[in-house]
Amino acid sequence: MKKTFTILTTTIIILIAFKTKAQDTKEYVKSYFGLTGGVSIPVGDFAKSDYSNNKAGFAKKGVMFGFNGAYYFYKNLAFTAILSYQDQGELSQNDAQTLANGYNSDFKSSSTTVSTVNRYHNINLMGGPQYSFVYKKFTFDVRAVAGLIKSFSTPTIDISYTNNANQYIAITQNNSKSKAFAYGGGVGVRYSLGDNWDVNLRGNYIASDGLTITTKNAQSNGRVQTKQPITEIQTTLGISLHF
Repeated sequence: MKKTFTILTTTIIILIAFKTKAQDTKEYVKSYFGLTGGVSIPVGDFAKSDYSNNKAGFAKKGVMFGFNGAYYFYKNLAFTAILSYQDQGELSQNDAQTLANGYNSDFKSSSTTVSTVNRYHNINLMGGPQYSFVYKKFTFDVRAVAGLIKSFSTPTIDISYTNNANQYIAITQNNSKSKAFAYGGGVGVRYSLGDNWDVNLRGNYIASDGLTITTKNAQSNGRVQTKQPITEIQTTLGISLHF
């Protein structure tokens, strides 16, 4: 009985040691740095084109590109960082007409003219935890990020009309170069091309309470925007170098 117990105990210890050895020699996910590009799709208020909604951004689908990387500090857990540039388009003639009709109604004017210049141009600088798991040549990533959106430009909107007292009124929604806190998350899959390279496909969700918007000569009875919330979904394709 004692002999059987000893053999059993020895076998369990050997199995535990073997398992521990296998875990110690396991190759975990490698850190990486890469280039990425794709499409940024506005959603929510950012994509709406509704005069009566002061948060509507009239944004359009546009291109994005940037840098993406992750440093694995514990097995499959990493800190990831993203620097990306987005173009979310400009207001169309139909958008300008929608605004003109709304202002015309609010101002009770016979004619209101709206013209627009500039586009939505901004960068995202974000970071956070990422967990990855491997299946054969595929690596699946799940991440949560937070950081900053910095605007380089937003649409400038010029509104002009003649009021009931026959006075010419000019209003300008100014170009914004403000910054705002942003947060989001994403999932991705990477396919290994060898020890040092992979190609990847990702989906990201980014949201922010909004950029600060100012208006020159704002009128109390017309649409006035003070914040532009930004919400976007990005689909990207990229290539990464492992290190």
